[in-house]
Amino acid sequence: MPLRILVADDHPAISNGLQYALGKHGIEVVKTVSDAEEIETAFEDHQPDLVVMEVRLHGKDALKQLEKLKERHQDSKVVVYSALENPSHIARAAALGCHDYILKTSRTEDLLSAIKNAAAGSPPPDSSLLVTTRGKMRRSGANRDPNIPLTNREMQVLQHVSMGLSNREVGKSLGISVETVKEHVQNILRKLDVNDRTQAAVWAVKQGLV
Repeated sequence: MPLRILVADDHPAISNGLQYALGKHGIEVVKTVSDAEEIETAFEDHQPDLVVMEVRLHGKDALKQLEKLKERHQDSKVVVYSALENPSHIARAAALGCHDYILKTSRTEDLLSAIKNAAAGSPPPDSSLLVTTRGKMRRSGANRDPNIPLTNREMQVLQHVSMGLSNREVGKSLGISVETVKEHVQNILRKLDVNDRTQAAVWAVKQGLV
């Protein structure tokens, strides 16, 4: 049986182009949607093997809908196919369990490879944007400047926050509860003597931690 794909993109030319290009390789697009709110319903109605999605649909944050999908369908497989090479989007996609993040400027072969790897449960290549970003997110901070007053875990949380992740996304990435993330964030703000997450992120950038 061919792989069955759900495509979420708000540009018909992209959706139609994917349907044609993937069909030539024996991959069936069972449904295309253009609104973020349609993703979960379409997934439940069609039970695709994989979702290929853009991170923003009609100006809305589609990754928020992805989080809801992952909560109800933990085994769902997702490849982001985006025009946006935004570090925050890539980091959030990694935290939410996306298999890969492919830019629309990439070759069709790269998307096909990502789809097939995801369907087979094979890891993406080391050159993947998602793999590179995930590596940054998992740095322990063990080799940091000893004058920085943060624990290794607090360093990890700060790196995630500086990449634009919400507390829930930080928790998913690090495997800790939202309450624990909140506690770490409060400790970070106190130790750095800053007022909010934005100031903490600016501090981290200035220190070269992100």
